Amino acid sequence: MERTTVNPWTWSVELGYNQGEVVSGHSRTLYCSGQTSMGGDGKPRHAGDVAAQLALSLDNLEAVLGEAGMTLANLVRLNVYSTDVDLLFPHYGVLAARLGAAGVAPTSTMLGVARLALPELMVELEGTAVA
Repeated sequence: MERTTVNPWTWSVELGYNQGEVVSGHSRTLYCSGQTSMGGDGKPRHAGDVAAQLALSLDNLEAVLGEAGMTLANLVRLNVYSTDVDLLFPHYGVLAARLGAAGVAPTSTMLGVARLALPELMVELEGTAVA
């Protein structure tokens, strides 16, 4: 698989994402459902704690990637949904650091939403990965 970043500006790279990415030569694409701070029993965790919800959502995304034989390094797209973007921003470095450690800066969109599937959920991560 070959990845070529497309960045007409450099400011997004400093924030940990690329404006675009051309992917060629890949053989598999994984479209991940939105991952939240749900435990293995299907119950939400960390009500009211956006930092902990972000970390568990990322753990869950990694688990889905792992089941498909992929890692965060395979992400080419990451959508971040939050019920409170202003509350999420101070903790966004946790996500950026884990992506950086994986050597990836996937194209990204952050959206503020009125609510997620369950009222106590504050953040959801939806990814696309290629291998």
